Amino acid sequence: MVFARAILHVDMDAFYASVEQAENPTLRGRPVVVGGSSQRGVVAAASYEARQFGIRSAMPGRRAQRLCPEAVFVKARFERYREVSEQIFSLFHEISPLVEGLSLDEAFIDLGPGPHETEELRQQGRALKKAIHDETGLSASVGIAPNKLLAKLASDYDKPDGLVIVPPDDARRFLDPLPVRRLWGVGARTAQRLQDAGLFTAGQLRRAAPELLAQLFGKHGIELAQRAAGIDHRPVKPDRVRRSISQENTFDQDHTRLETLRPIVLEQARDVAETLKRKDLHARTVVLKLRSSGFSTITRSASLPHFTRNAEEIASVAMELLENWAGWRRHFAIRLIGVGVTGLERPQIGDELLS
Repeated sequence: MVFARAILHVDMDAFYASVEQAENPTLRGRPVVVGGSSQRGVVAAASYEARQFGIRSAMPGRRAQRLCPEAVFVKARFERYREVSEQIFSLFHEISPLVEGLSLDEAFIDLGPGPHETEELRQQGRALKKAIHDETGLSASVGIAPNKLLAKLASDYDKPDGLVIVPPDDARRFLDPLPVRRLWGVGARTAQRLQDAGLFTAGQLRRAAPELLAQLFGKHGIELAQRAAGIDHRPVKPDRVRRSISQENTFDQDHTRLETLRPIVLEQARDVAETLKRKDLHARTVVLKLRSSGFSTITRSASLPHFTRNAEEIASVAMELLENWAGWRRHFAIRLIGVGVTGLERPQIGDELLS
């Protein structure tokens, strides 16, 4: 099957809770709730283990505690979630410059004009999911389709850790059984009116008489029927602000001593600083990326109290991250190292946080 246009929708699985589980092994496999622990607290996110008890985001924390007394409540770390998001979006931009972020953990990616073969797209989806997992330890669900509507529905179809492709000729077969509530733009009230009219699925909505839809929703009825048929001409609107800048090196032979890595880190920091100056940007967070001889990838980051594009400062922070990581190990073997920055801004001249 050939796609004339291919859109990916990537949705991270239980993002906030998964970050906490990835960085704290004692939380893995347990019902984790981010936020909601105070008397008036609200759940910001819930792991899939917690969702099995009916816990959902925006739920009062007290209700979540009643539903699952064994749940582990952790304080939200939004700065950390933004840092991980920057890493993930950097991977998106390696695939295509046409990336439209919907939130910290969700984005559309336009792969550009085709033709795109289905198997080629499947391999790209798998490669992206693997890159995200290698970089962050997190899983993502990916939907691939000819437009944004179908891609988003596809990514939600087999969560968590799913990969669903909807070829152009299979759009109706995919859509027809879905409840109308799943369609973009169909809220609770619209869904109730459709159900009152005997329209429960997208297929029934697609085949409904135009006169009935016009009577129920006016001009909006035509749009609903188009969505039920999988028609969506909305373009992917790329992010205007670059999210990260980085440099990395892969070695022919593993490095096992900090002394041999220091000049490499400094050179990478200088390259990053030069790019920041060329783009007229400053950064708030320094990121260190390491890959071992066993191909496991880890990242460490540190946020500064000010913006910077100073090479020596970037290198100093990166080396501190590297030394802290190495300090817990008697031996290590590094095959890749990278220095990057995120939290990019164009602060005003004279800003007291500018460095």
